[in-house]
Amino acid sequence: MDRNIHTFIGCESEYKDADVVIFGAPFDSTTSYRPGTRFASSAIRNESFGLETYSPYQDKDLTDYQIFDGGDLELPFGDPGDALRKIEEYVDGILEDNKIPLMIGGEHLVTLGAVKSTVKKYEDLHIIHFDAHADLRNDYLGVTLSHATVLHRCHDLIGDNKIFQFGIRSGDREEFRWGKNHVTTCKFNFDTLEEVVEKLKGKPVYFTLDLDVLDPSVFPGTGTPEAGGVTFMELLEAIKKVAELSVVALDMNELSPMLDQSGASTAVACKVLREMLLLFGTEYQTED
Repeated sequence: MDRNIHTFIGCESEYKDADVVIFGAPFDSTTSYRPGTRFASSAIRNESFGLETYSPYQDKDLTDYQIFDGGDLELPFGDPGDALRKIEEYVDGILEDNKIPLMIGGEHLVTLGAVKSTVKKYEDLHIIHFDAHADLRNDYLGVTLSHATVLHRCHDLIGDNKIFQFGIRSGDREEFRWGKNHVTTCKFNFDTLEEVVEKLKGKPVYFTLDLDVLDPSVFPGTGTPEAGGVTFMELLEAIKKVAELSVVALDMNELSPMLDQSGASTAVACKVLREMLLLFGTEYQTED
């Protein structure tokens, strides 16, 4: 793979040297309310240069990490099945090379393509899911592939009691009823995250972060904002806790940059991504 010319700040390593590979999945064809997430990965790269590579939250610097930015996949706007197949194939290659894929969505449906790939390598895969929405519908308006059904489709792949949801504060009644028997949901916050992390230690984990878990006062630039979300610092502390686990693949999705003309939501997404890279990558030491 060739390094993308336009990269996220501090992610200029060559593929062969990297332990984490970031790439964009610019797809939002099933968005049920306000579209625009297909522009997220490009906007995040553009605006990342308003950040420092150094994180005062962790006392770490991206320049001490080997991270490869593969750019954006070319995904067909009108065919979710084919888009998911292309994502799956791309992640296959990353996992075969024993690297960690970090996908930038895109709408949340793109997670399914990455999970399809990851579960082939890690049969006992578990999912930690941060989101405002349950995403557990079996279909949305008769369509089974949708950002509103993505976690139900992931359940189809990995089975009962392997999906752990946090921050959930929206969904129809049947989603919550179905979820009680098939997934573990912590509504509104991260209160039970610590005990889940203890339970999942030693198991392979896929971590999917829908940025609308944040309160709209922090992150208004998303297609389906929901009041009552978490703060930036609450999210950061929760991601730090997830990083104690064996996370083998992960994603961040649902920024719709043009819905926040101030640019603040994109800036938040950039900072979250920086912190994730520092948490899930491996720091290396250069010789003096």
